[in-house]
Formats: sequence, structure tokens, C-alpha cells
Amino acid sequence: MSWFIRKEKGINTPTELKKETPDGIWYKCPECKKVMHTRELKVNAYTCIHCNYHEKVGSVEYFELLFDNNEFTELDTQMTSGDPLQFTDTKKYPERVVASQKKTGLKDALRSGYGKMNNVDVVVACMDFAFIGGSMGSVVGEKIARAIDYSLENKIPFLMISRSGGARMMEAGYSLMQMAKTSAKLALLNEAGVPYISLLTDPTTGGVTASFAMLGDFNIAEPGAMIGFAGPRVIRETIGKDLPKDFQSAEFVLEHGFLDFIVHRKELKNRLTSLLEMLK
Repeated sequence: MSWFIRKEKGINTPTELKKETPDGIWYKCPECKKVMHTRELKVNAYTCIHCNYHEKVGSVEYFELLFDNNEFTELDTQMTSGDPLQFTDTKKYPERVVASQKKTGLKDALRSGYGKMNNVDVVVACMDFAFIGGSMGSVVGEKIARAIDYSLENKIPFLMISRSGGARMMEAGYSLMQMAKTSAKLALLNEAGVPYISLLTDPTTGGVTASFAMLGDFNIAEPGAMIGFAGPRVIRETIGKDLPKDFQSAEFVLEHGFLDFIVHRKELKNRLTSLLEMLK
């Protein structure tokens, strides 16, 4: 049975004949460390099939998940940030914006649009963390305000998907002004009786949490999302005490009455549709 015996040691396949596994075929969950095919991840709404970990995604994925057949009309597509303060840190602010635009293919940290969700008209504004940490600058605030205006004019429910590190420091006071502007616009939406649903994803922090993200008629979140104002380390150092377990998780925030419910991303579209149908 000599054909069972390796006569030559080692593998002699020439390098040029070796086949590499293409990048992007497999996905390793950062939570449970298990591996799955990226196609399974997408079919499962970009969540782990083993532990339900919600992968961080942006407006492209949310629009694909929510709008029927991924058909929608985008609003204010060409709006970009100015440089009112001529801000410079390790690089000039306009250079940082241009670099982020080239890297992400986005104009700024938020996209908005309108279309149908299970045949229900809806306006959606969604933040993109990949663009300077989803930070809230003048463009983000203005695009939210204009999306609310469209919702108000057409009596269409408004959905805000937040994922942000907070205000954009390169715009300082101009960034903080967006908290008041978006809150005032939402007050008009409330007076008109047009539903506003706020979805908080991982992470939602800083001035975003302190303004439009927590002002929904319904505040909902994805499982495990970090939701808070200041970071845990800052709070711990300020109060001089250890924080409760899972502090600032969506589950902790729900338990303490600041959320209405937590929804798995796979169920998001149908849950939102049912909610909006009840609000008619």
C-alpha cells in the first residue's frame, strides 16, 4: 500500500499556483468569535447568526433594509461642510472633510431620503459613523432640519437613525447650535401631529443623545447599543464611583425608562411599519 505513504516530505506546490481565499468572503464575529459567510451576515440583516451581535453599519445598509426594493429619493445630496472657524488640529478641517469624503464616498455624516417602507410613506435620516465618527456639525443639523421640513410639509412620518460620537469639535459653537435647531424643528413636527421615531444604534452619545436622539414619540434601540452622554470613564472619574454593570447599554437604558423598546435589526422594518400603522 505504498500509495498511502508520502515519499517526499513537505508540500511542493509552486507559489504561483497557490490560491488565496478572496478577502470579504468570511466574517468573524467580534463578540462570539465564530465565523460565518458574509452572505449569511447580510441575509441576517448584518447580525451574527450565532449570538445576534449587531455589526455596525451605515446609511447604505439601513436604506437597503428599510426602503422597499431599496428605492428612495435622497434629499440634499450635495451639501458639504464649510470652515467658519478656520480650524486646524493635525490637519486643516477642509482637508479632513475631503479625506473623509474620499474614504467613505459620503458628503458628510448623514444621509436623508424618502420612500416607502412596506408601502408606508416614510422619511429617513441616517447617520454614518465612518464619516468623522458620525459627528454632528452644521451639515448634519441642517440636513435633519430639512428632512423634518419635508416630513412636515407632506405629513409623512419621520425616522431618525442615530450613531454618533457627539458634536463635531471642529465647528465648536456652530455644532452645538444644531442641538437647539433640530429640537425646535421636532417641536413643530409634534405640534402638527406627525409621528417621529428615534432609533438609537451603537454608539449614540454626546450632543446627539442630548437633543434629537431622545426626543422621539418613540425612542427605540438595537440590542447592546451604547447610549449615553459622556463616556463611562469620564463619569467614573467625575463621581468617583464604579458604575453599574452594563452601564449605558440599551438594556440598562430601557430598564431605567429612557427607551420604549429594543428591536432586533431583522425585525426592524416590520416593527416600524406596525407602529406607524397604529399611529395613523
